[in-house]
Amino acid sequence: MLVLSRGPEDKIVFPNLDITIEILRVSGNRVRVGVEAPQHVRVLRHELADSFSAELQQADQSHAEQTLSHAFRNQLNTAHVALGLAEKQLNAGLDDKALATLRRAMAMFDKLDADANCEKERIRQEAATFPRALLVEDDANESELLAGFLKMSGFQVETATDGIQAMVQLGRMEKPDVVLLDMHMPKMNGPQTIRTIRDTPELDGIRVFAVSGADPSEVSVSVGPEGVDRWFRKPIKPQDLVDSMHEELGFASA
Repeated sequence: MLVLSRGPEDKIVFPNLDITIEILRVSGNRVRVGVEAPQHVRVLRHELADSFSAELQQADQSHAEQTLSHAFRNQLNTAHVALGLAEKQLNAGLDDKALATLRRAMAMFDKLDADANCEKERIRQEAATFPRALLVEDDANESELLAGFLKMSGFQVETATDGIQAMVQLGRMEKPDVVLLDMHMPKMNGPQTIRTIRDTPELDGIRVFAVSGADPSEVSVSVGPEGVDRWFRKPIKPQDLVDSMHEELGFASA
């Protein structure tokens, strides 16, 4: 078994579960096993897992903590109990029994890993079915309320307070399906942001909806391929905006 061949302070990492099993001390026939706790399973040497584990923790940790089921916790507890038994068997010199117990524990972790991977994939696929919107609005209250309405209507929503922040986010995030853009903003206003978006090859084809109190003629912005795809003049009816977004993007209304 992998564990029995390892020395003190060596580790086995299960990055899909965020579990680390560590040989903390080997002294004569005394062995101490440490376990750093829960989250997803694939066996890697500790020195190879750091970067992969960091990515998983950031992306999955908060969600997994919130969604661990009662059955999952029970299975995880059983696997931990098996590790504790294996440690006592090792310390008692019962190497064959310890090996069998450790193999049983690893099989439990493997099953948990497979279940966790299926759940993560289901969540990813589910998220992919929701249209993505970037809301660019400098009024914090208006941004919060409209973003909340969009989320309740089935959209994934990111927000930005001006054109500069919007362009930074567009360079970092997966391209959204639509940008909702106010016109009068500090630093980089709506017309400047539209020109920058249309001049950026990586953003080719992205839909831009103006959501503004201004008229297109007031800010010299066209409605068409070189400008915005649609114009919604404030005060808007949020449901009309959502219906138009679904129509433009080809998604069924929520």
